[in-house]
Amino acid sequence: MKLILTHEVTGLGAPGDVITVKDGYGRNYLLPRGYAIAWSKGGEKQVETIRKARKSREVRDLGHAQELKSELERLNVRLATRAGESGRLFGSVTVADIADAVSKSGGPAVDKRKIEITTPIKTVGAHKVSVRLHPEVSATVGVTIVAA
Repeated sequence: MKLILTHEVTGLGAPGDVITVKDGYGRNYLLPRGYAIAWSKGGEKQVETIRKARKSREVRDLGHAQELKSELERLNVRLATRAGESGRLFGSVTVADIADAVSKSGGPAVDKRKIEITTPIKTVGAHKVSVRLHPEVSATVGVTIVAA
């Protein structure tokens, strides 16, 4: 099955890439979630607009990514959220919450799709979060969760 990616999919490609995947993966995962659209002659025209939008959001080059990495790793990000007596959160911290907290603490604007949380954050305390800035550069940001 030939598809055009509309979002970045780890291990598969970036927005605007034309990919070939197995029918089940495309039909049951990529298409329903909106990560891809079916390839067609008309869809090929959309590839260029998707790529232009990606270029405007993307980190310019490897040097710029290194600068952002050093800036992010220097940040002390504090996020206040509701928690119970035992320090357990009501729900969990999302990537959107972390992206907002990074920008509020004086850091650069980070796309929430670039933030990777390995295990759900459900407790008060210090946690590490990874941010993919470039295919070769990934920053580790320390996030401190406090009870509100």
